[in-house]
Amino acid sequence: MPKQNPYEQYQRNKVLTASPAEITLMLYEGAIKFCNIAIMAIEQNDMEKAHTNIRKTQRIIEEFRNTLDRQYSVAEDFDRVYVYVLRRLFEANIQKDKEILEEVNMHLRTMRDTWKEVMMHCNKA
Repeated sequence: MPKQNPYEQYQRNKVLTASPAEITLMLYEGAIKFCNIAIMAIEQNDMEKAHTNIRKTQRIIEEFRNTLDRQYSVAEDFDRVYVYVLRRLFEANIQKDKEILEEVNMHLRTMRDTWKEVMMHCNKA
């Protein structure tokens, strides 16, 4: 039996014990991280790494779209933002444009920060 990496075990336990709200926050953090890696890869002229990390970011946004609860009208607003972000990610990937990725990252940070505020508000209630 291979020896377990303590950090990997911690990360696995963190996900397995997280609430849905915490998982959403982790996904936003992951999207931001992958977008940052893609920006650095473009700066280093590593287009394969940029592509891989843009695709990771896209998959997270696609998951957000797929899990929207459409019974609430606000879901349509979120969907429009996610569609826009996906379009920009597609353009950034085709053009390998770090400015577009920086714009996407700004949107992701705003959504993450809003989500954190919602979580704090719900925890106080």
